[in-house]
Amino acid sequence: MLRMKIGIIGSMQFTEKMVETKGELNKRGHKAFITAFHPAFLGKTKKQKENVKKEQRGGEIDTIKEFWDLMQGADAVLVLNLTKNGIKNYVGANTLMEIGFAHVLGQKIYFYNTLPDMPYCREELEAVHPIIINKDFSKIK
Repeated sequence: MLRMKIGIIGSMQFTEKMVETKGELNKRGHKAFITAFHPAFLGKTKKQKENVKKEQRGGEIDTIKEFWDLMQGADAVLVLNLTKNGIKNYVGANTLMEIGFAHVLGQKIYFYNTLPDMPYCREELEAVHPIIINKDFSKIK
């Protein structure tokens, strides 16, 4: 099986799941990565995570550029699209941008769950020809 370098993306509300997923992918022989800014979100409440995000964006940290740099040379991204704010399989604006980066870089785009029914981005998500793994990491190859 081909071992890949895979970026894990999604809402920072899912940080704990990102860390867990990184471990699972690494255990399967892949080299998974997440944003270097993730430790600030661990163990925080939903509201605290939102505050951390605002603090990071309001300061000198460029989280979008940081992840773009991490994506260079990667083979794929895995979108952790979980339920957020009552929206099943949520994909936010920042994640949509990272999906666009992956598409332009020629990387595979995996979705943890099926695509969300979110009118503002459904067509764009379909256009990048994602691979839906339905929580089955063995489909990442």
